[in-house]
Amino acid sequence: MMGELEFEKPVTELRKKIAELKDFTATADVDLSSEIERLENRLEKLEKEIYTNISPWDRVQIARHPRRPTTMDYVELLFTDFFECHGDRYFGDDEAIIGGIAKFKGIPVTVIGHQRGKDTKENIRRNFGSPHPEGYRKALRLMKQADKFGRPIITFIDTKGAYPGKAAEERGQSEAIAKNLFEMAGLSVPVICIVIGEGGSGGALGIGVGNHLLMLENSTYSVISPEGAAALLWKDASQAKRAAESMKITAPDLKKLGVVDEIIAEVKGGAHRDVEEQAYLIEPYVSKSLESLIKMDRASLIEHRYEKYKSIGSFTEETISSR
Repeated sequence: MMGELEFEKPVTELRKKIAELKDFTATADVDLSSEIERLENRLEKLEKEIYTNISPWDRVQIARHPRRPTTMDYVELLFTDFFECHGDRYFGDDEAIIGGIAKFKGIPVTVIGHQRGKDTKENIRRNFGSPHPEGYRKALRLMKQADKFGRPIITFIDTKGAYPGKAAEERGQSEAIAKNLFEMAGLSVPVICIVIGEGGSGGALGIGVGNHLLMLENSTYSVISPEGAAALLWKDASQAKRAAESMKITAPDLKKLGVVDEIIAEVKGGAHRDVEEQAYLIEPYVSKSLESLIKMDRASLIEHRYEKYKSIGSFTEETISSR
């Protein structure tokens, strides 16, 4: 099966066996309905066992699935009248980030997101979803436009990280991301950020400072990839599975840590199984966030964003007495 993940193999094999028996029943004069029913019951239990006990590394694999829905998939299903805007007005247009104006249930919004390709040719064109600085400057241009006209901003995060190449550094990659963080903190319109795949490092943060941060159940959000962390910590990238468990990069872990506001459930097996159903599951969370944030005035939105990030993490204070 194309894109089959290692932990899903028992489920895939059982599904294949059921399909074979159904085909045999249809072509031969043999009644195997009782055997098929028994296997289908077994499949249901196996799926429940596997998909309710997914390890952090398994979630990383689902987040990286080649058929996982992209920003454009959700734009087409969640919004109407999308008008894509191009270019940063400084250097050029970076197709690793898409953005434009759309309507969500009749409300004008600005939509921005990382965009991977569906095949090798498109991935090369979109740089595998790893933006150059002009991508972040394009995003900032659109966010400032939204701020000027009072449009809520919705961002979709899905990148391994910002492109680390020489040309990107020469054009100010770090400065572009840092400026986005600074400017997003002060936007006076609602900002809703949704992690739909991998949320990697500063490349994710460049469009990820918002009032509400939502994550799909099998997405990840981290300062570095598990492979990168393993290479740094243990000098062995093959320890990525161990790193994924230690780093707390999955939605359930980040919800416990207070980084994520809401976890959006995925269809069984991952969002790539049914894109339309996944968009249907995302829609009420966006509605709920917009409904609560749109009531706030500009000053309250900035204060809300400030308090959100200020409250992340835990620490203790001790008073040291002088002697």
